[in-house]
Amino acid sequence: MSAVVRSLNIVHLYPELLNLYGDGGNIITLTKRLEWRGLGACVAEVAISDTPTFADADIVFIGGGSDREQAIVCEHLLERRAELSSFVEDGGVLLAVCGGYQLLGHSYAMGDDVLEGLGLVDMETRRGAPRLIGNVAVESPVSPQPVVGYENHGGRTTLGEGVEPLGRVVFGHGNDGESGEEGCLYRNVLGTYVHGPLLPKNPGVADWLLSRALDRRCGDGSLDPLDDAVELAANKVMVDRLLSGEEKE
Repeated sequence: MSAVVRSLNIVHLYPELLNLYGDGGNIITLTKRLEWRGLGACVAEVAISDTPTFADADIVFIGGGSDREQAIVCEHLLERRAELSSFVEDGGVLLAVCGGYQLLGHSYAMGDDVLEGLGLVDMETRRGAPRLIGNVAVESPVSPQPVVGYENHGGRTTLGEGVEPLGRVVFGHGNDGESGEEGCLYRNVLGTYVHGPLLPKNPGVADWLLSRALDRRCGDGSLDPLDDAVELAANKVMVDRLLSGEEKE
């Protein structure tokens, strides 16, 4: 199948507001891993002054931001909730990190204020104390290696019945610091508190997203292998350090 056909449209939502944790690195990783395989990518950056459309999207990315920025973004996205929900239910790939992850559910309770969520995933988030901060490692079915990164969130997220977590926390806090779960998986939606950014450190997660998007776009989600020796060595150093007890949670 030609490289022209096997090209993906990536929608990066509100990068001027949701980019606390180097989230642009996630977009670079996706485009480069396509390019290195001779595949195409078209990235559309949607600003807060724009009207997003998901009709031709293959991957939608929502990054992290403060509570204030989340509220601004959510107000705009609620106007496009029906279209975004149709995209998700049709198997569209959506990656949401930290603040973006919290918007996926029904609501985010911040003390006396409750932010209405997008309702794309059956989950709820409430703000708690203290903040859950530090390195994190998660065993997940989407990656052959543990998913590693950094978490810094006050939200405690509870998943509804039938919503799978991204994985099991082996170091760190995860969704709530108690359940041992981290993130969510629903259809082709991946939500997580892991950032730093996520994808450069975890090539398996990047390829999971790309494979599903390619399968939906052209019926072929196969990916040629890449030389990920450097990325995997960095991943192993982090996992070994965390699980050795050298670093405390």
